[in-house]
Amino acid sequence: MMFLKHAQIAPTMVSKLLAAAEAAARAIPPAFPLDATVAVNPFLGQTGEDLAMASARLSRVAGAALTAPRAELVARVKAGTITDDDLAAALIAASSPLKPRDLAEFKARMHAPAPTPQALPTVADLAARATGTDWPAVIARSFGLWAAGHFDRGQALWTPRPGQGAFAAWRDWASHDLTPEIAGLKGFCAHVAEAPDTPERAILRAAERLGIGPEAAETAFHRLLVDLGGWAMHARWILWQAELTGGSDTTLTDLLAIRLVWEEALLAHAPALAGDWQAVVAAHAAPLTPTPDQVLDAILQEAAERAHQRGLDALLTGPAEAKARPVLQATFCIDVRSEVFRRALEAQDARIETMGFAGFFGLPLAHRAPGSDTAEAHLPALLNPALTSAPDLSPAVEADLRIAARARRAWGRFRQAAVSSFAFVEAAGPLYGGKLVKDALGFGAKGLAPEPAPRIEGGLTAAQKVQTAAAVLRAMSMTEGHARLVLLIGHGAQVTNNPHESAYHCGACCGQTGEVSSRLLALLLNDAETRAGLPAEGIALPADTLFVAGLHDTVTDEITLYPDTAAPDHAADLAQARAWLAAAARIARAERAPRLPGASPADLIRRAADWAEVRPEWGLAGCAAFIAAPRRATAGRDLKGRAFLHDYGWQKDQGFATLELILTAPVVVASWISLQYYGSTVAPQVFGGGNKLIHNVVGGIGVVEGNGGVLRAGLPLQTIHDGERAAHDPLRLSVLVEAPAEAIAAVLEKHPSVRALFDNGWLHLFVLEGGRIAARYRPGLTWEAAGPAARKAA
Repeated sequence: MMFLKHAQIAPTMVSKLLAAAEAAARAIPPAFPLDATVAVNPFLGQTGEDLAMASARLSRVAGAALTAPRAELVARVKAGTITDDDLAAALIAASSPLKPRDLAEFKARMHAPAPTPQALPTVADLAARATGTDWPAVIARSFGLWAAGHFDRGQALWTPRPGQGAFAAWRDWASHDLTPEIAGLKGFCAHVAEAPDTPERAILRAAERLGIGPEAAETAFHRLLVDLGGWAMHARWILWQAELTGGSDTTLTDLLAIRLVWEEALLAHAPALAGDWQAVVAAHAAPLTPTPDQVLDAILQEAAERAHQRGLDALLTGPAEAKARPVLQATFCIDVRSEVFRRALEAQDARIETMGFAGFFGLPLAHRAPGSDTAEAHLPALLNPALTSAPDLSPAVEADLRIAARARRAWGRFRQAAVSSFAFVEAAGPLYGGKLVKDALGFGAKGLAPEPAPRIEGGLTAAQKVQTAAAVLRAMSMTEGHARLVLLIGHGAQVTNNPHESAYHCGACCGQTGEVSSRLLALLLNDAETRAGLPAEGIALPADTLFVAGLHDTVTDEITLYPDTAAPDHAADLAQARAWLAAAARIARAERAPRLPGASPADLIRRAADWAEVRPEWGLAGCAAFIAAPRRATAGRDLKGRAFLHDYGWQKDQGFATLELILTAPVVVASWISLQYYGSTVAPQVFGGGNKLIHNVVGGIGVVEGNGGVLRAGLPLQTIHDGERAAHDPLRLSVLVEAPAEAIAAVLEKHPSVRALFDNGWLHLFVLEGGRIAARYRPGLTWEAAGPAARKAA
């Protein structure tokens, strides 16, 4: 971000204040729009700190606690779920000088009620107390109305001041918005009109008028951005997208300037607050350190996670026996929802083998849907697309689809327009009665309708096909031992009337389903040119091996197979596979249904078509572990749909390139998912999406509760709570990798941002040897014995 100097402040002060604004912006996590929802680590800006320090920061700026409620964790201690050994190990591992001296002191102190965190007040908060007017609500309402129009992505029929930067557009809006003046803030329009013409100058002037010095600026600015909720997170996403392609963006700085202009106006409106406000500024300037209670709660949280790791240690007792050539192989996404189905499918026949790999199947795609000009990313949000795909259609059919799509858009615009909407309801409304009844009874659902077979636009040369296929097969640890029939199964979720639909789809496909990726890979691996060139890469696929793409509907557990490659010789294999998949679906539904309030196995299919259903499935609630190892290490173990399972055989990983890929991509994506569920559970007021029952979609980018105000990012309440208790157990992810410890450490040393996740405790890391836990990672690229090795040493 580029800034201009302010004439009234010394250059060194300018530099420090603008650096603080930059740091505050980086402390905000991005929030992806609804059409491509991606789980995001809400603590992305705090990964350089440990949990206790992040708790201190988020307590100051957001009034948020970052651990599970102390009373709930203490109840687990009383129940024996968390043992004294867990408490002692967590206490020993803690490095803070503020920790209890010994286990006895720890256990005595943990029974005291945990203090409720309180964010430092803004000027708006102080003014509300002094004047009786709810100024934070006025700001949220007024700002939200403007932001909904400015950031609109096609939902609205018009946008105020299109093409302008956020600060300039807001000044034009706010200088004519009488809402603040009606609420009692006289002269606000004039105040906005005379504000500096750039956000940088506005920030500097506000800092000067509000007495915010460099020492206080970072958390004071962070506090104001948190006050804007999901709007700030959306602006951070805009910056994220720009930087992904080598650019930059100043929208988030614009929003900080806007919020500071409000603070200036309110302090001028209530000058008697000056003394109280300076006390707040002094509190912001104080060194940021965790309290003894925050340190204690962080240790207690660690103990809960060690209790879960004990359960994993007991479950992973060594690899299953190797099998002869399997009769069927099925590769699923590493998503925790696949774990339940994989167990059910393997139970059908001992010769069935399942594998796990990220659901974009290694293809860096952007895909253009039928009749569309927009190519949507179908790969992890950390990466840029390198290939573009489209439906394999003739020009005439494609033209017809485009015409149909434009007609639908025009019809939709007509229905929603300010004047024609009234005439539409009068004339055509009754004709929709049948459709409404049909949809209300669940007869209107179409399921996950397949697209025409996709193709790579421009095609690939024979050499490119071979290189791409070889790279993917190596990354999937699928270089030998192939079955006659190999299924590549992506996933998506059939839901109705759900704004967060894309959040149920594949996170590795940027909130899209895995259909396109799985179908393209199957076509590539069945291609004659690919097959002919793979032996030169050291990979020989059996002549009778057929790859077939599929899609797992995680709501209904139905699996669709795509017959994109003619294979009459495999008709019997496919018929048997469909029978096994259908039987596995029944078992998976029977296992999942009891977790959903009021559901039965038969209900799961009905719930997918129910437009009033707030919990069609639990998504990734419960996720707690990531295991990268051969399937033999986890086969037959009931991981209860809580583990990401990635196949990996280190012995064939030359140079540990695949290990590096796993630790820097799938593990990071899984950490984002895990920490979003964690943050939405422990701090729902800051990182949660609110109540689905009162959601309204705004701008096509997110939801608000009711008819306006703060954009709500994160997971809705019903996604993580069953109405009586939390459905997600907030635990930081335990990552278990079967590979040499020195190879793992070498990857972490090469990637400091990934290493920080482990060094600062946002993730736990373990080495597996022979399918058993052997070592635990400690900060500083060191290891300590764990699992059977630690017990033997003791």
